[in-house]
Amino acid sequence: MRRRVGGVAAIQKHQLAQARFKDKGSEIADDQLQQMTKQMDTFRSNLQEFAGKYKSKIKKNPQFRQQFQEMCAATGVDPLASSKGFWADMLGVGDFYYELGVQIVEVCLASRHRNGGIMNLEELRRLLIKSRSVASKQEDIGFDDLLRAIDKLKILGEGFRTIACGSTRDYIVQSVPAELNVDHTKVIQKASTTGCVTFTTLMEEFGWEKVRAEKAIVDLIREGLVWVDEQFQGESSYWFPGLQKV
Repeated sequence: MRRRVGGVAAIQKHQLAQARFKDKGSEIADDQLQQMTKQMDTFRSNLQEFAGKYKSKIKKNPQFRQQFQEMCAATGVDPLASSKGFWADMLGVGDFYYELGVQIVEVCLASRHRNGGIMNLEELRRLLIKSRSVASKQEDIGFDDLLRAIDKLKILGEGFRTIACGSTRDYIVQSVPAELNVDHTKVIQKASTTGCVTFTTLMEEFGWEKVRAEKAIVDLIREGLVWVDEQFQGESSYWFPGLQKV
């Protein structure tokens, strides 16, 4: 029986020690959380001071604006989350991206009859700069600005999205609510370099059977994204008007 009592006492002592360690661990975790919260508050305060000091440069310089956005992301701050509040009053960046989003929609709609609803990000930027310069003298826009503005357009549904094809400039903008699967996306990515594809290039690039390549192309033709070129003898080419290099 004594061994039994001693065993119970040892278990109770061990449980007490565990409870104390747990309390101490919680205390340390709370202290660390408070320190991190204080550091983040200080960082946000410094970020606001930085924004006020370099307001003009943030609004006018696309590269500087991108770096500022990355700094904001590191502190959990989203200057684009609302068109009201400190960031909107201080920088107007919220309004900048909302206005840019409206202009992107206008350019995409105006060019849809020509490109079927897809175009290179570089072409979109060129058309935007042209339309903005006609309207008035406005801030310069960078590729990062376009990607952020398009991301905000998701609220409109599936009509606007980007397809990555490599570097920041090598994005394709889709402005039609076409349901593109993985095969469709691969075809578009392949066409992003030359503006067109053939069944042979798709079969060689992806190891597809001809029936799979044909299915993907037929779907894209049905959506109005592809033009068929049968001018030359031999295999037909399938062109994406909005992906031809400027």
